[in-house]
Amino acid sequence: MQRERIVNLRDEAHIGEELTVCGWVRTFRNNQFIALNDGSCLGNLQMVIDRESIPEATQKRLTTGTAIRAKGQLEKSQGQGQLTELKVLELEVLGDADPEMYPIQMKRHTLEFLREKAHLRFRTSTFGAVFRVRHALNFAIHKFFTDGGFFQMHTPIITGSDAEGAGEMFQVTTLDVNDPPRDEAGSVDFSEDFFGKPSNLTVSGQLEAELAAMALGQVYTFGPTFRAENSNTSRHLAEFWMVEPEVAFADLADNMALAEACLKSVLRDVLSQCDEDLAFLEEREVNSEKSLPQDQRQSQPLRDRLQAVVDAPFQHVTYTEAIELLRNSKPFKKKKFKYPVEWGIDLQSEHERWLVEKHFNGPVIITDYPAGIKAFYMRSNEDGKTVAAMDVLVPGIGELIGGSQREERLDRLQAKCAEFEIPEEHIWWYLDTRRFGSAVHSGFGMGFERLVMYVTGMTNIRDVIPFPRTPQNAEF
Repeated sequence: MQRERIVNLRDEAHIGEELTVCGWVRTFRNNQFIALNDGSCLGNLQMVIDRESIPEATQKRLTTGTAIRAKGQLEKSQGQGQLTELKVLELEVLGDADPEMYPIQMKRHTLEFLREKAHLRFRTSTFGAVFRVRHALNFAIHKFFTDGGFFQMHTPIITGSDAEGAGEMFQVTTLDVNDPPRDEAGSVDFSEDFFGKPSNLTVSGQLEAELAAMALGQVYTFGPTFRAENSNTSRHLAEFWMVEPEVAFADLADNMALAEACLKSVLRDVLSQCDEDLAFLEEREVNSEKSLPQDQRQSQPLRDRLQAVVDAPFQHVTYTEAIELLRNSKPFKKKKFKYPVEWGIDLQSEHERWLVEKHFNGPVIITDYPAGIKAFYMRSNEDGKTVAAMDVLVPGIGELIGGSQREERLDRLQAKCAEFEIPEEHIWWYLDTRRFGSAVHSGFGMGFERLVMYVTGMTNIRDVIPFPRTPQNAEF
């Protein structure tokens, strides 16, 4: 008999049917009641066994984490907390979980402990909810762009260029690292490497996506990216996923409208599809904040915060105006900001969060950043000091989306390459798109894990990706 998923058995539609379920035991009470979860939803299926018909030896094996298969009849529940329950006719243990060794018991575990058990943490209610929401967000993003006429591009993971110009890249090589070939000058001879030149894991699919957008009109990438930044903050990973649309014939205003529409759309979808998981995560957030001072707690429940983003238009401010707001703020005047606030310096998370959480009380788009703190490909504004860049900031996270109108003028782009010390021969193909049929175009990047953090209320990025890659950590 084909197994039924628990998510389909929690209403009265299947009452009276004989069916089979499989899953993992959450609890076994009074030698009669099993709470079974199969990962298809947050809730468990209560199963009632006949103690006389199930061997005592089998009953003793029904500990937390044990995998079982059960056949029985679905009935209307006599107890509270569930509509249905399964009257078990046959039960088979598929895999034991020794209670003396199994680390995920029915008690509160810290997130730090569960990161060390990442191979098993999916079985907790918290991480089951997080990764179901992550899936829903993933699907919603693809749906938004597909419905909007975008084409997905699978851009290279291995690259010979540094899209951000930051140099924080993981090298890919087949050379013997203990005894690499050398040229006459004594430097490593990469001509003998697999690709014949230095190669790295990509930090972005943007540059390649631009090439496709200049023929297909509007494209997006959604893939893994890598940053060899020795950072152990709650917002950084060495391996993460990025959503990066690129649109031809679109200026900065079009880019901002696209970013706002995208975020509103995916939030609307996840709110309608993941209410049970979001309600659980909302309650979890409230409980975790009880020990915090009032001014450090969220001002609104999780789902209300997300709905507010869907309902309200994003506010707009220039970088110059944002600096002025920050310098006139109480935290600045009372010297409570850790980092300096002055024109020409990039905004830190504490500045971004003050803007969205204290001043604007909602999402805000900051535009026209100083050219010196932004990437070489961003279009220069006519003032000669700023570029047509934008960052979308949201409460609880700070920057969620970063993008710009791309520099479509060949001479300006070549000047930027010289300024950033990027040899033109390294990106000759990128410059060619400015030589042949160049046009105004724009795009942005959205860190997928930061989006999942925002939607789930989780406060550490390591808890929204299955197996986090961070400095000194590549386990699992």
